[in-house]
Parts: sequence; C-alpha cells; structure tokens
Amino acid sequence: MNSSRKKEIKFIQADVFTDTAFGGNPVAVIPDAAGITTEEMQKIAREMNLSETAFVCAPTDPKAQVMVRFFTPTQEIPFAGHPTLGTIYILAQKGHFPLVEPLTRIQQQTEIGILPVDLYVKNGEIQKVVMVQPKPTILGRLEAEQDFLNLTAGLSIHPSHILRDRFPVEVVSTGLAVMIVPLKSLTTVKEIQIKPALIEEICARYSAKGIMAFSLMTVRPTSDVHTRMFAPSLGIIEDPATGSASGALGAYLVQHRAVPVKPTTHITSEQGYEVDRPSTIYIEVDSLGQEITEVRVGGEAIIVLEGTLTF
Repeated sequence: MNSSRKKEIKFIQADVFTDTAFGGNPVAVIPDAAGITTEEMQKIAREMNLSETAFVCAPTDPKAQVMVRFFTPTQEIPFAGHPTLGTIYILAQKGHFPLVEPLTRIQQQTEIGILPVDLYVKNGEIQKVVMVQPKPTILGRLEAEQDFLNLTAGLSIHPSHILRDRFPVEVVSTGLAVMIVPLKSLTTVKEIQIKPALIEEICARYSAKGIMAFSLMTVRPTSDVHTRMFAPSLGIIEDPATGSASGALGAYLVQHRAVPVKPTTHITSEQGYEVDRPSTIYIEVDSLGQEITEVRVGGEAIIVLEGTLTF
C-alpha cells in the first residue's frame, strides 16, 4: 500500500479498577474515531486483543457529550463497564472535559441509551470514576437439573459446590446479560477451569453473554465478594475486572439479601486475582423496599500506554 494512503490512529491504554500499572483491566481507547469504519474498528479491536477496545465518536443525541462504541476481539457489544470508565477517565485527563469539583458529570451515548458517568475530583485530580447503569432486569433462572450439570461441567466443579440452597443461579442485566453463579467457597472459585464450548452452550441457552461466579469469602478483609468472569462467546476466556457484570452482581446481592442491605448498599468486589491483575470494584445499589432504583459501578484508573496504529 502506498504510504501516503495509510491511516494513523492515535490510541491510549488505561488500566481500570486499579491505581497501579499492570493491575485492573486494560482498555484501549481511540479518542477520535472519525473516519474509521465499523470493519476497521473490529480489526483494531482484534489487533489490540484486549477484552474491549473503545472508540470515541461524535454524539448523535444533543443530550450527550460523547458517544462510545465498544468492541471485543470478535464483535461489537452495546455496553461495557470498565471501557466506559477508562474512556471517560482518559478523555478527562486529556482535557476533553472541564473538571468541576467535587463532581463532574458526563453524559455518554451508547447503544443502550445515554448513561451518566461521574468524575470525582479533588484538588484538580480525578479520584475515581463512577457510571450509572440501567435498572436491573432478571432474564431467567436455572432450574432444570441437566442445566446445573452442564454448568458445573463447564466450570469443572462439583454440582454440590453451587450454593443452591441459599441463592439462585440467575441471568441478570444492567446493560449486559450475565449469568450469576453463587459458589460455596473461595477455594471453589479459584479452582474453576472453564470448558469454553460448554460455557458458550449454557450461555446461549439462557441468552447470557458470560458467567460471573462469586463467593462471599474473599482474599482481602476489606472486600465483600470475590468474583471471576468468563465470556468465551465474546472472545474473552477470563476478564480481569468487569464493570457491567459487577452492576448485575450488585443488584443480585441486594435483591437476594446476600449482603446487609441499606437504602444505599455499598459493596466492594475483588476480581482478577487468578490472572495476576488484582482489581477493586466499588458497587453502589440504591433500593426502596424490594425495588432497586439505581446501580452504580466505579473505581480508579491509570494511563499506562500511548501510541499510534498505522494501517
């Protein structure tokens, strides 16, 4: 190809749900996706080979300040958690938004609508980024014994290790449908070795994009829940930190009273330990009686890489 016709695309990579490089979940962000086709976006995401790559576009809704499209290595998805936080953090750090203390709210347009993202600012520095997620919906529940057997085979665990006597296995969405699997111990969560084909099959049967397994036993005493997330159908064998699924998990934990519930329930989730990317995810769930009125997920972020793609 003639070099004069090559495209040069700037990208920035951040680690999200951590304040330390090489922790959390990395996301590649293309801050200016003007002129990039959908096909090229997918190829760039495959080249980046991260769980998601985010593309910043001009909003088509006047109520939004920015529009973001999200791609896994294999497909575009309507919404993603840590890429939302990472994208808004990067744009703010690069001066795309004026920072107002103590809180700066950005309206982000996605395929599932306009979602607010809050930047908590102190002395001119971003302390954390928090996104408001859609209200939770329950999309299905595992009840057939064969489905439990298929699920546990896919996770390579014994059926008795699922905490079925206390909590259901349920598909919940706060923007991205995920199957929530309660397990009896931290050891069981750590011992999971997935069989991707079986996981894809059970997820397809229940219209879930992935599986989030959790234990109320944790590595750190300051955490409330320990999780692992698997989404092979999206090209993600294991995700180090999953904002969208954490919102669904928070709603699930409050709905089933798995944690002490308050008008605003604060949950600290730890993830990524099994893939050497420790992550801390802060979940807030507002509820009134049995009704969940709002779910928020947030954390810290750090820029680790900047460069240019040429193709």
